[in-house]
Amino acid sequence: MLAPMHVDRQKPRPMRREGGALIALSVATTQNGHTQLADATPWSLWVFPRFAPTPAALSLGGSRKGPSEQEQMSKNSWPSRRRHGRRLYQRNPWFRLRDSNERYDPGALQSTQDSGSGDDESPSTSSGVAGSSSVPDLPGYYFDPEKKRYFRLLPGHNNCNPLTNESIRQKEMEKKRLQLLEEEDKQKKKIARLGFNASSMLRKNQLGFLNVTSYCRLAHELRVSCMQRNKVQIHSSDPSALASDRFNLILADTNSDRLFTVNDVKVGGSKYGIINLRGLKTPSLRVHMHENLYFTNRKVNSVCWASLNHLDSHILLCLMGLAETPGCATLLPASLFVSSHPAGVDRPGMLCSFRIPGAWSCAWSLNIQANNCFSTGLSRRVLLTNVVTGHRQSFVTSSDVLTQQFALLAPLLFNGCRSGEIFAIDLRCGNQGKGWKATRLFHDSAVTSVQILQEEECVMASDMAGKIKLWDLRAMKCIRQYEGHVNEYAYLPLHVHEEEGIVVAVGQDCYTRIWSFHDAQLLRTIPSPYPTSKADIPSVAFSSRLGGFRGAPGLLMAVQRDLYCFSYG
Repeated sequence: MLAPMHVDRQKPRPMRREGGALIALSVATTQNGHTQLADATPWSLWVFPRFAPTPAALSLGGSRKGPSEQEQMSKNSWPSRRRHGRRLYQRNPWFRLRDSNERYDPGALQSTQDSGSGDDESPSTSSGVAGSSSVPDLPGYYFDPEKKRYFRLLPGHNNCNPLTNESIRQKEMEKKRLQLLEEEDKQKKKIARLGFNASSMLRKNQLGFLNVTSYCRLAHELRVSCMQRNKVQIHSSDPSALASDRFNLILADTNSDRLFTVNDVKVGGSKYGIINLRGLKTPSLRVHMHENLYFTNRKVNSVCWASLNHLDSHILLCLMGLAETPGCATLLPASLFVSSHPAGVDRPGMLCSFRIPGAWSCAWSLNIQANNCFSTGLSRRVLLTNVVTGHRQSFVTSSDVLTQQFALLAPLLFNGCRSGEIFAIDLRCGNQGKGWKATRLFHDSAVTSVQILQEEECVMASDMAGKIKLWDLRAMKCIRQYEGHVNEYAYLPLHVHEEEGIVVAVGQDCYTRIWSFHDAQLLRTIPSPYPTSKADIPSVAFSSRLGGFRGAPGLLMAVQRDLYCFSYG
């Protein structure tokens, strides 16, 4: 225990600065004869051994004579020392802050310091303490710059602890989101690139500084940056089809005139439906949802459109296992969701269901060498299934396969793994031996999406570290990287549209980011209409022909129970 110290208040005292306030310091001597600096204010820290002066303050002190023998004896008496300590304990705000959840106001504390220092204030010479523009960082406390007060941080995330690091981070993200939404509403005309507005691009094109390809690409980027958010009205003849269930996933077909939706049901499981987008025209923006819905008591891991009878005639679902029931891959006819059918045609039922344990991903093949086949990515295995014959091929891998896509020209199946490896399976080779791995690329984190470009000379991939890379399959190296994407552990898709020259991805922070495909410049960041939440990450679908061949380019965003459209102006 630190012995009491005695302060000589007759001579001028040095000063130190803490939190923007000047604190008078005095030299004190302990019973052991050591000299030490201490605060001279009534709430000084020198009486209590847990609050020692800072090293910067100690460097200000000098050598002084100790107290007299009479003062030493009077201070050493136990009753006097106990009364003296109790009195300063009650007047010290640091102990009230430590022993309770009271808020600490640095303004009030600064006024107490100023009143106690009086006319003895002098400029501070300490360089190790923050100046008046910043506040000291107290362990276990959070300073609110709006209220100008300290608040105690409590561990845990339950309702009994109102202030945690997670709640502080959530509050800051919500403030940023509201600011971006306000800027989106105020700023009608936005510029994706500095110096490239509509008039300047038209003039440069007329003068011959821009060729036709560059002019069209820059015009697309300018229209993307000027897209406005509008809410889409969903109508249905069956009110039960419009139940208040959250959107989990939306997926547009090849012609962009239908939208497959996956909704999470409150009691558990998923609900599936199809929305007809042919009525998606400004300014009404009204779409129709088909009356027939499909329900499962299990969650869906992956969805893709399948072309069995004709283009996008079916939907392929990969469902999770439940208790003792294994997972399965289900092939549903798209006509199952439509109640009206031509005369003489029976309403189709479920086509087939394949029992597959633990499917992470799925993909349908449009390649002629793997006709009527689909692939499922399992735990350390890839399973290739022919729907007509039922023949299966299994390829053993070293990691879980999280994403897949078939090439259209070459007989290749590209796979992205949890280990960060991207490899291609040559469909002409059997599953025996090691010759079926045609290409191998590597990311530093788990790959969540793989997209093959039109010429099939490049592939774009995103991972759980927030990296989006464009790989050249001929040189086997990364040629471009798209910065700004946010992901830590979520399974997030990637959308590449070469015709418009853009790349779209939704981050784990619920922001939708649009990049230029050609030079990886970030063109626009769209905030979510709802507060940021792990359960409310938006699902988007971009198309150059929303609503069919006569439709206009635009972006569809589904979040919570609403559907929004960002159309070209």
